[in-house]
Amino acid sequence: MLLTVPDVLTPEQVSHAREKFSAAEWIDGRVTAGHQSALTKDNVQLPEDSPVAREIGDVILNALARNSLFISAALPLRVFPPLFNRYSGGQSFGTHVDNAIRQITGTGHRIRTDLSATLFFTNPDEYDGGELVVEDTYGIHTVKLPAGHLVLYPSTSLHHVRPVTRGARTSSFFWIQSMIRDDGKRTLLFDLDVATQRIATDAPSHPSAVQLTGIYHNLLRRWAEM
Repeated sequence: MLLTVPDVLTPEQVSHAREKFSAAEWIDGRVTAGHQSALTKDNVQLPEDSPVAREIGDVILNALARNSLFISAALPLRVFPPLFNRYSGGQSFGTHVDNAIRQITGTGHRIRTDLSATLFFTNPDEYDGGELVVEDTYGIHTVKLPAGHLVLYPSTSLHHVRPVTRGARTSSFFWIQSMIRDDGKRTLLFDLDVATQRIATDAPSHPSAVQLTGIYHNLLRRWAEM
């Protein structure tokens, strides 16, 4: 499932982050790439221990914790601390698949990457190119979202970033270990949750609302890994 989560950050939060980014030092983005990805990755990145990365990363994590659409779609167990990259001057990232396991720097913790996320900090009219292209069983999807919006997609997907030929594209990227490992099961639960909420809103006294809620939680109880 590929899903857009709008307005994760407010315009004020985006503006504050961009001010911080403009004064920060950026390094070669290959520092967090695996061996194969490093062959095709060409961008710059904030160091993982950068105070700016930690500050804006916390803003993102706090916003996601309050975002009902993200919670429903991802069913997150763990979220990797957000990283930040920038593409300009023809930079791009060739076709790759994300590493299955990510070590959280400075800790003994690892996460399984079930879902990948990109949160945009620049608007589409500020740069040419730079589309995130995701390949899945339903075809090829091109993503270029307004600042503050996020795209969520399975980490098993092949994907790439097209060259940025004008301006600069700044974004955050990170991974989620879901309570539901399987994308098909996670999608079914998301669809069921959306339908249940719709019924609860349109006909709150209808007995199907309670029944569907019970089915959702029983499936979650059966499939969840904690």
